[in-house]
Amino acid sequence: MSSPNVRVRFAPSPTGPLHMGGVRTALYNYLFAKKAKGSFILRIEDTDQKRFIKGAEEYIIQSLEWCGLQIDEGPTIGGEYGPYRQSERKSLYKKFVDQLIQDGHAYYAFDTPGELDEMRMRLKAAKVTVPQYNAISRMGMKNALSLSNDEVQRRLENGDPYVVR
Repeated sequence: MSSPNVRVRFAPSPTGPLHMGGVRTALYNYLFAKKAKGSFILRIEDTDQKRFIKGAEEYIIQSLEWCGLQIDEGPTIGGEYGPYRQSERKSLYKKFVDQLIQDGHAYYAFDTPGELDEMRMRLKAAKVTVPQYNAISRMGMKNALSLSNDEVQRRLENGDPYVVR
């Protein structure tokens, strides 16, 4: 009987140098993968472009190499399951997101950061225990559950910013 191929991913954000907590996590993942004769994969979690620091990805890779942690797949090596930068994987996820929306398991939300802050403040003022976007509060916000289909389509066609929830 053969054992399954173990694939362990380490996915740091390139928002600064690799810190000791990240090194520890990478080491645990690396040791687990090697013990199981598996692969140690580096995927760069670069979706937070506001905090992205130029050169941080290279520094992370150099730090892992300095620690003796050999990457089996990653942005500098490639591999069967790339791309290995999260920002480059959006097209891979789009068909699944579209299917979730079509099946009613996800929806478009057009709320601005300011509107979300206002909602949290209203909930705090009302002494709501957990003042967050949830099944109750979302019905008072701007999303595909509370807007007409025509309004949602208009916003999408206009390029209004949205998230999928």
